[in-house]
Amino acid sequence: MEVQQLLEAGLLVDNGLAKSDGGRRSSLLSIPRSAGVIAAVDLGATSIEVALTKLGGEILVCRSEPADIKDGPKPILRRAKALLAELLDEQPAGPRDVLAIGMGVPGPVEQAAGILRSPPIMPGWDRFPIRGAFAGDYAAPVFIDNDVNLMALGEHRGGVGRGVDNMLFVKVGTGIGGGIIADGHLYRGTHGCAGDIGHISVDPDGPICTCGNSGCLEAMAAAPAIVLEAERRAREGLSTVLAKKLEECGEFDARDVGEAAMVGDYEALDIIRGSGRLIGSVLASLVSVLNPSLIVIGGGVAQIGHSFLAEIRSTVYQRSLPLATRNLPIVLSELEETAGVTGASVIAAEGVLSVPE
Repeated sequence: MEVQQLLEAGLLVDNGLAKSDGGRRSSLLSIPRSAGVIAAVDLGATSIEVALTKLGGEILVCRSEPADIKDGPKPILRRAKALLAELLDEQPAGPRDVLAIGMGVPGPVEQAAGILRSPPIMPGWDRFPIRGAFAGDYAAPVFIDNDVNLMALGEHRGGVGRGVDNMLFVKVGTGIGGGIIADGHLYRGTHGCAGDIGHISVDPDGPICTCGNSGCLEAMAAAPAIVLEAERRAREGLSTVLAKKLEECGEFDARDVGEAAMVGDYEALDIIRGSGRLIGSVLASLVSVLNPSLIVIGGGVAQIGHSFLAEIRSTVYQRSLPLATRNLPIVLSELEETAGVTGASVIAAEGVLSVPE
């Protein structure tokens, strides 16, 4: 839409003229609260996060809770809609105030249809009509994309990647995925599968991945692999710290391994470094192909400890050409948990503003 059309539609307001700096005075424009809100939903493998934002991306309110994506689309979407309704009540606002809905899902999305295609960790979601699940409650259009794509977009627009035209975002959690920003735009590839680095094979003789192949990066370096290896070493008596944690809790999560590493446990440190090394080796290859100017690491495992990021960095710098890494920062996500809903808000706002009247 042109600026005049946005003003006429009430999506922008003219706040007068700015102070003169010697030239022609420019108009001060802003997005009014009355313009409506954007609903942003980020579904992860183990969580649901829902936010309401202004049309310009500012988060008004956000809420998250644990969830298991394997429970299937109906209960997960039912809960996401319930959270959204609660947030609207708090504003206060209603379904008619929602201009658009943006959603991230942890699987490959066919963009034209807005549906998941054979998502490895999402049984029951293949080709499920997600948009239709909101149709009865909201007249707003629904825009869907892979969750890591949206995290990359969120970090690019509102995080550490602001102003960076070529960057790579890597999420390490229950799964591993990548989002690519090329020449300032999200790059999805022909069918929306670009950046699916978790299913690059790093060991043909490795464990079977959820996708059915052997030795995928995700199967060997994501949170479940870290936990499985920690449990093995604890049971074999290789680490008294890990063994004690396992005895106390009965099971691990990746944060437990990180805590053991923080107190200097060698086995925990070795596991974390091994994961970082595998991820770094894949990223080194991507650096050779894409030549990004920034790599951002996010997801729950990113916070597991300094040694994780340090190992990724050292492996990338060691295995990539010096020219490609001469000015290549590898940093943690600035937005952290809100990267996904920030990106979901961006695609929703851009989508609704591009729809012809």
